[in-house]
Amino acid sequence: MRNIPIVTKNLLIVNVVAFLACYLMGADAMGGFKLNDILGLHFFLASDFHIYQLFTYMFMHGSFEHIIFNMFALWMFGCVVERVWGAKKFLFYYIACGVGAGLFQEAAQYVTYVMKDLAAYDFVNTGTARIAMSQYLNMWTTVGASGAIYAILLAFGMIYP
Repeated sequence: MRNIPIVTKNLLIVNVVAFLACYLMGADAMGGFKLNDILGLHFFLASDFHIYQLFTYMFMHGSFEHIIFNMFALWMFGCVVERVWGAKKFLFYYIACGVGAGLFQEAAQYVTYVMKDLAAYDFVNTGTARIAMSQYLNMWTTVGASGAIYAILLAFGMIYP
């Protein structure tokens, strides 16, 4: 841990602590983590959407494998990119790309919402249950640092082609 640059180290710590908090708070009725319902990025037309979720969703993860692979990539490539760019530029890039990835996810969900004409329905049949549209839209939750991690992979590829 001594050779890991400060921002990368702190991002690793924050992500792991957030995952442990999710794990300790337990699962909801659907089997997902309770804390992900609060801090995960909900679809912007859903009642559970809050603007702060554009920042917090990238520190939440859906499973042990999810966080392991994201943090491995952050450690492997983030250390190098942060050493080349410096702490401030790296942190800005990580957060900006994470927020940008969240905005692109929101746009993709909106396209699905429009293409399926979901505004015309009050309920959705999932095959096993009939769910109110407001509850269904709240199920569209995004978690994980993958958008920011892919941006780091891109930066690493541009620095060392």
